[in-house]
Amino acid sequence: MTRVGNKLRVLYSFPHKLGADRICYTAWQQVNGLAAAGADLLVFSGALQRPVPDGVRVKPTLARGKLRIPYKVLGTMRALALHDHIVSRRIEKLVGQIDVIHTWPDAALRTLKVAARLGIPTVLERPNAHTRYAYESVQKESKRIGVQLPPDNEYAFKEDVLAREEEEYQCTDFLLCASDFAIKTFMDRGFPRQKLLKHGYGFDDQACFPDLSRVADPRRGLTMLFAGDAAVRKGVHFALEAWLKSPAHRDGTFLIAGGMLPAYAEKMSAMLSHPSVKVLGHRKDVPELMRNSDLFILPSIEEGFGLVCVEAIGSGCVPLVSEACTDVCRHMQNALVHPIGDVAAIERHITLLYENRALLAQLRSECIRTAWRYTWTAAGRRLLEVYREAVSLKKASGAAVLQT
Repeated sequence: MTRVGNKLRVLYSFPHKLGADRICYTAWQQVNGLAAAGADLLVFSGALQRPVPDGVRVKPTLARGKLRIPYKVLGTMRALALHDHIVSRRIEKLVGQIDVIHTWPDAALRTLKVAARLGIPTVLERPNAHTRYAYESVQKESKRIGVQLPPDNEYAFKEDVLAREEEEYQCTDFLLCASDFAIKTFMDRGFPRQKLLKHGYGFDDQACFPDLSRVADPRRGLTMLFAGDAAVRKGVHFALEAWLKSPAHRDGTFLIAGGMLPAYAEKMSAMLSHPSVKVLGHRKDVPELMRNSDLFILPSIEEGFGLVCVEAIGSGCVPLVSEACTDVCRHMQNALVHPIGDVAAIERHITLLYENRALLAQLRSECIRTAWRYTWTAAGRRLLEVYREAVSLKKASGAAVLQT
C-alpha cells in the first residue's frame, strides 16, 4: 500500500460475505462511503457478494474466485476464527503500509493482538450495544412475556461468544459505537469515554426517498409500519399493544414486514389476528412500504443504531421510537421518542399523530429537510474522521508513555 497524497491507509477486516444481507450490507456501504470520502482502502473480507468502487482492493480470506469455504460446513465460529488468523498473518507483512485497522466482532482477537505488537491503531465495530447488556436485556424481556429463545438465536446467552467479545473489547484501541445508547452500555460497565468513538450508519438515497405528493389527510386512517427482524428485542409486542389501544386502529393499518420467531408469534397471536394488523413476512420492498406509510415504529429495548430509522427518515416516514434509537430521531422535531417499554407513551404518540395531522406533516417535513445528513456518503465521511481521530489519539498516548 503506497501512500497517495495525504490519504489515510485503511485495512478493513470483515469476516462475512461483504455485500450480502444485514451487517454484510452495512459493511459494504461503509466501504462505499469510505471510498467516496477518499480513504485508501484494502479490504480483507470472507467473500465478496457485490462489487465495490474502483480503487478499493479486496482480498478475500475464505474464497478464491468462485470457490468459497462454506460457512455452514466449517461452522460460523470456526470460519470467523480462520478469517482472523489469516488477517493477523497478512498484516505482519504490511507494517508501514497501514495507518489504521478496522475490525468486526468475533473475528478480531488475533488481529488486534498482532496490531498492538506492531503499533498499528485499531478500531472494533460495535453494531449493537455491549453484548452482555444485549443478552441480559433480551433474556429479561423474553422471560417476562413468556417466550423461550431457541439456543441458536443470536440473543440466546452464549458464554463463549461473550468471553471472546469481551476480550476483543479490551484488546482494541477503540470501540466504534454508532449511538449514544451503545456508548452508555459500555460506560456503565466501566469503559472510559475516550475509548469509545462515535460514528454512525446511513441510508441509500437512491432507494429511500419520499413521495412528495403524499399528504397527511385527516380523512383517511394512518398506516404504521414495522420493518426488520420482528423479535423480542425490537419490541413488536409493545407496538401491537399500543396500536390496539389507540383509536388509530379503527380505520388504520399496522403493517409488520419481517420474519418472526414462531414462539413469539404464538404469544402475540390474538393481537396479530386483529383485522387492522397485516403480517407481511420478509419483504424486499421496504423503501416502498415506507414511502406509503405515515409512521415507522421501532420500540426497541436494545439497539446499536437503528438503521431502519434513517431509512424511514429518508423515505419521509415519521419514526416513533424508543430511547434506544435517539441519535437521529429527535423528539417533536423529526420523530416522537418514548421510554423503553412504555406502552402508554407509545399509545399517546400514535393517538397524537392520528388526531393532529398538522403535527404529522410538520415532523415529516423535517425528516425530508434533514435526510441528506444521514446518507451512507455522509456516514463514510464521518467514519474517515473517526479513523483520523483514532490515529491521533493513539499517537498521543504513545508519546505520553515515552515521556513518563
